[in-house]
This record gives sequence, structure tokens and C-alpha cells, in this order.
Amino acid sequence: AGAVAAVPDRLWLALFVLAFGLVAAYVVGVINRRLLTRAGVPDVIEGTAFERTAREFDTSTVHILAQLSSYFIVAVTVIVALTVADVNYLEQFWSGVAAFLPRVFVAIIVLIVGVVVGDKAELLVAERLRGIKLPELGVFPPLVKYSVVYVAALVALGQIGVQTIALIVLLAAFALAIVLFAALATKDLVASAAAGVFLLLRQPYGIGDEVRVAGERGIVQEVDLFVTRIEADGEEHVLPNHSVFRDGIVLIRE
Repeated sequence: AGAVAAVPDRLWLALFVLAFGLVAAYVVGVINRRLLTRAGVPDVIEGTAFERTAREFDTSTVHILAQLSSYFIVAVTVIVALTVADVNYLEQFWSGVAAFLPRVFVAIIVLIVGVVVGDKAELLVAERLRGIKLPELGVFPPLVKYSVVYVAALVALGQIGVQTIALIVLLAAFALAIVLFAALATKDLVASAAAGVFLLLRQPYGIGDEVRVAGERGIVQEVDLFVTRIEADGEEHVLPNHSVFRDGIVLIRE
């Protein structure tokens, strides 16, 4: 009893703060997990690369985000408990690591959300472009994904103190690289779209006409902004409109 009485009150208070913080961290983790689940987050991110990777480790994106919130509260609780206990040199620790901790937590959350949103954006863009069978379009889904991830990484770096001017320069360089890459990758696509506008307005041939286009002969099945589809001998030929416009059109009348 004498040993217990000899323990300073601030140590008992620090232990109480620590115990309360651990309980609060667990409760917050459970609440966040339920809130994210009820908000439909698991259904929205289903099929993303991050979620698949998390499942391989017997966890999920929602569980990771909930755990991060719990770990953050535990870290803050430990700092507060040490402050109450009046541990030596804590003032320097608080001004350094303790001040840095919230920024690290926000940076991690931003990065995870950026990766998940990038994965989902890639899936959505790929789904939208699935009906357009042009090789050039294959670069757009990963480009959208990595653009989102890159911006999230820049924001995360900003949270942990990376110089803003460096972030602006990196972002400008990245944007310029995207513009140049998109221009090189989609020059045929743009040409096909321009030719498609001409073909749709002038309609030199229509669905059901027998034509010879870009070396292929068959019955026109569809003409859209980017491609002309013709069928011959049970085969469907998908021809970019810029090839049709460049090589010319032969209407076959028999």
C-alpha cells in the first residue's frame, strides 16, 4: 500500500489517460469502419487494385482506413499521457514529432485515398472506352489513374513539409508531359474524329451499302465518330475513319 501511495498522482492520471485513449481508439475504429461500410465505400472500390491487394493480406481498404484512425488516436494518447506524466525532454519531443504526427497521418490518408480513387477512375474510364476499339485509347485508363495518384502524392508530400515551389514545378512538368504524351498517342485518334465528323455530315456511304474501304470490301454495319465497321464473309473489319478518309471510298453497285 505504501508503494502505491508513493506513486505520484500525475502518473496515475497518465495511466488513466492512456487507458481511456486505447478504449477511445478502438471505439473510433469500429465506428469509422461501420460508417464507411454504410456509406457504400466497399461497393464503390470493389475491383480496384488497392482493394485486391488488401484482400490478399486478409484485410480491406475500409479496415485499413479505420485502423489508421485508431493508430492516430493511440499516438496522440501516448503523447498526452507522457505530457501528463511530465517526462523529461517532452517539450522538445512535442515540438518535433508530436507536431509532425497529424501531418503524417493526413498524408497517409490522402495517399491511400488517391490510390483508391485512381484505381476506380481507371476502371470507369476503361469501361467507358470499351466500345471504342482503337489501340490509342488503351493509354487513357492508366494515364488517368497515375495522374490522380501523382496529384495525391504531391498533396501528401505537401503535408509533410516538402517545399511548395518544388511541388508546383513537379506538377507543371507532369502536366506538360501528359499534354505531350496525349498529343503523340492520340494524333491518329484526333485525325479519325475529324474524318468521322466529315463522313457523318456528308454521308458518302451508309449502313447497308457495299463498299471497298482501305483495301477491305464488305457491307457497312456502323459508322461512328472514330471508326467504320464493315462485314465481309462472316468477319467484321473495324477501320479508323482517318484511314477511310485518306485511302478513299469505293461504292460497289451491282
